[in-house]
Amino acid sequence: MAIPQTFIQELLARADVVEIVGRYVPLKKAGANYMGLCPFHGEKSPSFSVSPTKQFYHCFGCGKSGNAIGFLIDHAGMNFVEAVKDLAGQYGMQVPEEDVSPQDRERAARQREKQATLNDVLEKAGEAYRKQLKGSPKAIDYLKGRGLSGEIAKRFGLGYAPEGWRSLASVFPNYDDPLLEESGLVIVNSEDDKRYDRFRDRVMFPIRNVKGECIGFGGRVLGDEKPKYLNSPETPVFSKGRELYGLFEARTALREQGYVLVTEGYMDVVALAQLGFPNAVATLGTACTTEHVQKLFRFTDSVVFSFDGDEAGRRAARKALDGALPYATDVRSVKFLFLPAEHDPDSYIREFGQDAFSRYVSDATPLSRFLIDSAREGCDLGTAEGRAHLAANAKPLWAALPDGALKRQLLGEIAGMVQLDARELSGLWGAAAPAPYGAAARRREPYRPVRKPGRTLPPGRADRALQIVFMDPEAWGTLSHDDHHLLCELAPPHGPLFGWLDSYVLEHGSQPWETLKPALHGHEFESFLLDQVRKVLPDIEHDLTELQQILQMERDHQLDEERKELSARAATDPVAYERLKQLWNEQKAPPTA
Repeated sequence: MAIPQTFIQELLARADVVEIVGRYVPLKKAGANYMGLCPFHGEKSPSFSVSPTKQFYHCFGCGKSGNAIGFLIDHAGMNFVEAVKDLAGQYGMQVPEEDVSPQDRERAARQREKQATLNDVLEKAGEAYRKQLKGSPKAIDYLKGRGLSGEIAKRFGLGYAPEGWRSLASVFPNYDDPLLEESGLVIVNSEDDKRYDRFRDRVMFPIRNVKGECIGFGGRVLGDEKPKYLNSPETPVFSKGRELYGLFEARTALREQGYVLVTEGYMDVVALAQLGFPNAVATLGTACTTEHVQKLFRFTDSVVFSFDGDEAGRRAARKALDGALPYATDVRSVKFLFLPAEHDPDSYIREFGQDAFSRYVSDATPLSRFLIDSAREGCDLGTAEGRAHLAANAKPLWAALPDGALKRQLLGEIAGMVQLDARELSGLWGAAAPAPYGAAARRREPYRPVRKPGRTLPPGRADRALQIVFMDPEAWGTLSHDDHHLLCELAPPHGPLFGWLDSYVLEHGSQPWETLKPALHGHEFESFLLDQVRKVLPDIEHDLTELQQILQMERDHQLDEERKELSARAATDPVAYERLKQLWNEQKAPPTA
């Protein structure tokens, strides 16, 4: 989106930086300027100055400075366009867009109006849930039992959704309002059009965006019912793949503590804040994505992922690694913390104390080590086959890293483990070998196979894979990370359904179809999946060997596509030629015992 420079100048001329900063930082008049405690680093005496004449802020302690737009970018974690739109909205100005048709501009305006309306609906529901909490002894007892104070509950806006099926009817007089369904608060039965509250008899955690607006909810049962946690569905204002619980509340603490701790649930975040770690956030029932990581790096250069030490925690960490790799530059730190199997962050701190947990965080596994540990899992480095397997596993992980010293060092370390020269390994991987520092040698464009996300499998094959993984509780867990990625990248309706299952298993573990079916209610492709399941019930055998055969056929197809691409380039590209020769040799080689 291109915003005319003339508009930005007009916006800055109208905005008052003292007013904008003052909404987040208590300021006091000090001569011609205003002073306050810097929001970008911890300090006890004010060194943060805001000038009304220059319309500029500057910290004499850490050096941070800028105008009103810069403050929103630095403090609220917005990108430039988000900051301009937010500031313009505060002053009633419409952001013009260059090269945008009137129709698109009108459509964008309607979308903004819809989002604002949904935010209002969610805020009203959140207020009602907070009032209900005050009158619910069992919900209060639950929170007290988890060691939470009234102060921390107020800070995070915790509430309670009562047991009734239509409790929100007393909050919204027009219970049939489509906005209630669109905001995710109400579910409408497609068969008889009956409406009922999505959240019932649950402690409610409002989910806020970086501006502090309520965009959704997470609900936790008071007992052991399933599902334990229930999130708002995807809406025009809420996307699980982009939002992080607790980020709004943790903004200042992230800068003071110097790192963000990414946990697995709402209760972890609130409990950690109670116990002296207010710099924690959580993903929202889904794997950590590149968008999550990108958003976190707007606030801090150090990210620590915290997971349980069990197999599910290792799988979650592996997916977080994929999300973090593209942003792991040389000036950033990414670590992975694995707690003992019997502990979560809350229980560990209560048993061993804050200092012990801080040391645990400091000793967390660096990204470079976790990358290599993930790649060498199951590989016998005492054999040539095991070393080759390690090289194959490490290739996509290494390739995802941005260029820099870290990537170069890892190439050398992996090459040593597989007993190859770094240039040999780079050539094997089809990537340009890094030239020595300062070398003026011309680099050849590296070979990268063309991937086609959204590919479709033959209908019968894709449908059968869906039937197997949804009907057999153990099927998804038998597949590798690459298998999961292959299926989740398929075109709709199959890819989104596999992606939903991946997120569900990650949060709740393997579950039978009887549990998956109600949890899937409201999914965009629910009816398609139900139709597939009806075709195989009640007594068809679910063969995991068949599932592996389906995946192998797809992998073979991808190799054929890669060979075709290489063949077209081999005559003029030596790297493509070497890769093509490698593929043909692998095809001719007899299988190893």
